[in-house]
Amino acid sequence: MYKMLIDGQQVAASKTFAVLNPATEEVCGEAPDCSREQLELAIDAADKALPAWRLDFGKRRQVLLDCADKLRAHAEELAVVLTMEQGKPLPRAVNEIMGSAAWLSYTASLDLPVEVIKDDDSSRVEVHRKPIGIVGAITPWNYPLMMAVWKFAPAILAGNTVVLKSSPYTPLATLVMARLLQDIIPPGVVNFLSGGDELGKWISAHPRIRKVSFTGSTAAGKHVAAAAAPDLKRLTLELGGNDPAIVFPTVDPQTVAQKLFTASFENCGQVCVAIKRIYLHESIFEPVVEELVKLAEAAVVGAGSDSATTIGPLNNRAQLQRVMDLAAGAKAAGGKFLTGGERLPGVGYFYPPTIVVNLNDSDPLVAEEQFGPILPVVAFRDTDEVIARVNKGNFGLAASVWSADPEQARTVAAALEAGTVWINQHLAMMPQAPIAGVKWSGVGVENGRWGLESYTELQTISIAKV
Repeated sequence: MYKMLIDGQQVAASKTFAVLNPATEEVCGEAPDCSREQLELAIDAADKALPAWRLDFGKRRQVLLDCADKLRAHAEELAVVLTMEQGKPLPRAVNEIMGSAAWLSYTASLDLPVEVIKDDDSSRVEVHRKPIGIVGAITPWNYPLMMAVWKFAPAILAGNTVVLKSSPYTPLATLVMARLLQDIIPPGVVNFLSGGDELGKWISAHPRIRKVSFTGSTAAGKHVAAAAAPDLKRLTLELGGNDPAIVFPTVDPQTVAQKLFTASFENCGQVCVAIKRIYLHESIFEPVVEELVKLAEAAVVGAGSDSATTIGPLNNRAQLQRVMDLAAGAKAAGGKFLTGGERLPGVGYFYPPTIVVNLNDSDPLVAEEQFGPILPVVAFRDTDEVIARVNKGNFGLAASVWSADPEQARTVAAALEAGTVWINQHLAMMPQAPIAGVKWSGVGVENGRWGLESYTELQTISIAKV
């Protein structure tokens, strides 16, 4: 039986909800449906734990290191549950857990030193970073364990306590992780809850929660921001993106195609910063597209538990329908489907990797985030023109530039309106580097020292010397 973790104790709920395996569409577990009263208990526990927790930085650091060791020791066990509810191939699930451990270890290495900005005969002025208080963390279904760690690790290292809600599509692995960490994290410091959208609304609006960290769609992020506004809560919102890759003619078509394909279809395209649209220079359009099609046709789509699978199912029916709707729109707009384009028959939310050409920038498949295994490829001729095209619109999470000319790549990268720009690579994630969206792609920052500092408030102490 899956249970929540509240005040260091395993807790059931009076109601549960079914979690489906996206490969079989069958129930793979029942998760507790947190009540409003149980949320209050979790917030009470976080409040009670806060005064002592905020005092001992060394203990906080050690807790993160011990959590990292525990995840590494139980990676295989966790991966089975993660694949069952999320759908990703089992080796990729293991990678997510090992990556989560790496993020914990790195976060533990950070510090929050006092900054002295003046120290003379008359006075000393210090700038301190203090914990904000109770943090509400709301995580998505594409990388449920990694995103949980991205939130609670810096939050508790900074001295805060946390109430964390997992996605109703993927709560099970997070609850198993909570059980594994139960004897490491002191009672009340991180409370792991599960429930539906209503629970997220309660957390976002609760007056005792001082910050909300949310990862999800832009539409949902706007609702979180609105709910948090009356209390002027601090916010970190990592939201949608429509991440472009711009490919110049100096690259090798076969080599770049392999890298583009991997960065587009990782986790069945369900990655916030995955490539969502490719802009290919017209002079290499045909050879690169040809290679992309070969790679798509060679991919093995299937259950994540099958060792032959390279691309698993979409996580849920709503996301599958989103991809199908975009495909229908692209067909109606005259898009040419070079491979894929139809849901695979039988049970499971399976959709093959799909390459589409002959679309315009205004067509929804190009202009919007698909978050699935369907990739539009469009041509460009002029550098200034393509920069203007990719910058048009409301999103600015990530992008990549592919060129053998370093000066050209850097110039184009600097001109792009995106929080992260990679050159000759994509999805090159590392815990040291901040992730921050611009425009509708987010508010605030995660990862690195900047992410840690976002869980603090500044306090200036000015001391007169007498």
